[in-house]
Amino acid sequence: MRNYSIKRGHKADINMLLDKYFGVKGDVNEGIEFVVDSIGKIYMKKEGNNLIVDITPPSEVRDDYEAIKKWNQFLYEATGRTAKERRKLLEKEAMK
Repeated sequence: MRNYSIKRGHKADINMLLDKYFGVKGDVNEGIEFVVDSIGKIYMKKEGNNLIVDITPPSEVRDDYEAIKKWNQFLYEATGRTAKERRKLLEKEAMK
């Protein structure tokens, strides 16, 4: 399970982004579960200024770089943080 903090002042409509990128409708504030090819089963919930994401990988792993690019672009628009910024925050948390 990963906890992505949303950048201060960033106000994205995550429900709209889920529909735009993955064709999923629902309320991320209550928690939403969906499946994305090459990524797996995703559970996502917004709690305060954080986006909680739990991914169960698919049984058959494939190299689909387009799916990973789309996932990273979604996370960038949802959190306001680039992949590099998210990695730095993850490393900072791991050091604690």
